[in-house]
Amino acid sequence: MDFTLQISERVSTLARQAEEGLGPQFARIDAIAQANSRRVLAAFQKHRVAEAYFAGTTGYGYDDLGRDKLDEIYAGLFGTEDALVRLQFVNGTHAIACALFGALKAGDVLVSAVGAPYDTLLGVVGAVDKGHGSLKDYGVEYRQVELVDDAPDRVGLAETVSDPRVKAVLIQRSRGYATRASLSVDEIGDLCAIVRKSNPNAAILVDNCYGEFVEEREPTHVGADLVVGSLIKNPGGGLAPTGAYIAGRRDLVEGAAMRLTCPGIGRECGATLGNNRLLYQGLFLAPHTVAQAVKTAVFAARLMELLGYEADPKSDAERHDIIQMLHLKNPEAVKRFCRGIQSGAPVDSYVTPEPWDMPGYDCPVIMAAGAFIQGASIELSADAPMREPYTVYLQGGLTYESGKTGVMLAAEELLRD
Repeated sequence: MDFTLQISERVSTLARQAEEGLGPQFARIDAIAQANSRRVLAAFQKHRVAEAYFAGTTGYGYDDLGRDKLDEIYAGLFGTEDALVRLQFVNGTHAIACALFGALKAGDVLVSAVGAPYDTLLGVVGAVDKGHGSLKDYGVEYRQVELVDDAPDRVGLAETVSDPRVKAVLIQRSRGYATRASLSVDEIGDLCAIVRKSNPNAAILVDNCYGEFVEEREPTHVGADLVVGSLIKNPGGGLAPTGAYIAGRRDLVEGAAMRLTCPGIGRECGATLGNNRLLYQGLFLAPHTVAQAVKTAVFAARLMELLGYEADPKSDAERHDIIQMLHLKNPEAVKRFCRGIQSGAPVDSYVTPEPWDMPGYDCPVIMAAGAFIQGASIELSADAPMREPYTVYLQGGLTYESGKTGVMLAAEELLRD
């Protein structure tokens, strides 16, 4: 039986050309992975991780030693007072919502520092009506500082957060479906300094999704009060089956825990059901796995550049998250690219992605993802809102070799007559 994937000589040649100039980029990525891997290993050793921590709990989940120790490890890695790592978070949006509700009360103002947040958060803050239960419904006012030339408006941010009613500022590290560049940790530090100077009492929360371990520092190392992210993205290393984390100031973490469960219960409950081993092992692998995803993104950028498409970031740019934007210009190219990525998946490779009205989005979205963990964007995936400018967002790749193959198959689809 022939298990060979059908890749033309034309695409194979383009792939070789693409890799020829990527040595310096890959060396930089490997150096970051090495530093972060040592940091994670040191954290495991400092906290004396033992086999006993891998046992799970059931029911209420009281006295889950592995769960509680993992909280301590995350807090150490992010340089924070506390952390909450829980399978009960259904996704990153849920965790961010818990963090916001925990930090705010009626009469407070929330400010988004870099334009609108990710689409699924618009209903959380009440900017669009997605049903009862938004921050707006509970008396929290929402404001956002619009971008200027696709970059943060530092002057506007300082003016907006100077209102003493502003109690929380949300910074989204990744671009989401926006066209702005993702923020570096240094840029986030600059924004934190502006907020701190203008309003020392405002809590600074960072949506850290897609950014963990891409650099050697995290936003909480440069002034953020709290970071939030999904475990089926970077920090889960491709093994975490679900969940999210929150790390930061103790009172903010506790507030989020009260929203995840309820006042009086907080973090004390939440069974791990035998999944602790996957959470520990996923975190241990995360720096390497993230490096594989970043390399896949760099390769994709270069290959698409050779095909005449615009990539953002460009193939030689320094990376701050795992997302690669590819401007394909028309809906048919988006569908073809996503079909190619799907055909390179280890799971559901035979499925044809089609746009659909996905909950939380304001237009049909097409998603290609044949993943071991449903929706895990640390695994190779591509998605796009079906609206102009018809840009596809590529992310993930558990291994560079498989990610590269998926990108080559996407190129095959684009070149198909």
